[in-house]
Amino acid sequence: LLLSIHNDSCEYVNDQATGYKVAVAQGTRDRNLTDRLVACLTDRYGRITGLSFHSRSVTPDMTEYHAFDEVDASTPAAIIETGFLRLDYDFLTRHTDRVADGVVAGILCFLHNESVVPTPFTTP
Repeated sequence: LLLSIHNDSCEYVNDQATGYKVAVAQGTRDRNLTDRLVACLTDRYGRITGLSFHSRSVTPDMTEYHAFDEVDASTPAAIIETGFLRLDYDFLTRHTDRVADGVVAGILCFLHNESVVPTPFTTP
């Protein structure tokens, strides 16, 4: 699998620019497999970090990220924005262990084929 890990903007957008987001690589061949990767990351990262899922700001820059073109289209690929550097800065810098644990748990969920129960998310 390929997972591109980022933090979102440090510029002030608005008071709702907080939380994380996960997106699938647009050009993936096996959408079911990649959707499972995204589901695992979304579920486990949110549970471990306690950050809210910010789905409304997934952009083509995420789904068409240049690194996705460098791997075979059968490789499950996704991108995660672990938080916004403006409003989530304190959490991202003081709780790096939870950020890392959330990403790792999402990857392990996918690799171990763990079940993912859809989690209700509130979006800002």
